[in-house]
Amino acid sequence: QVQLVESGGGLVQAGGSLRLSCAASRRTSGSYVMGWFRQAPGKEREFVAATSWSAGRTMLADSVKGRFGISRDNAKITVYLQMNSLKPEDTAIYYCAARVGIPSDRSSLYGNWGQGTQVTVSS
Repeated sequence: QVQLVESGGGLVQAGGSLRLSCAASRRTSGSYVMGWFRQAPGKEREFVAATSWSAGRTMLADSVKGRFGISRDNAKITVYLQMNSLKPEDTAIYYCAARVGIPSDRSSLYGNWGQGTQVTVSS
């Protein structure tokens, strides 16, 4: 199973930016998708963004469109989540996830998960 390791979380003021990274332990064949989900205290895990390695298809949640972007570095087997114009409501643990198939906003379809990285946005 591919291991996923997130990094880049931290504390930032509202309006600031952070970039999260998710590194995969090895390459895979087939249609591989990596995505980001987040979970705030007392709330359900929610979809943020996803991208496919081969076709370059991406998805972004409506709540982050225009502020967040997802990109990948094939050589480093790493996916990035660039977060701009951060708001206090973006505070959550951000999880990297992976699946074989096409990008999806359904967390139940992702079989691989990272350990999560905390993002805290102060007002």
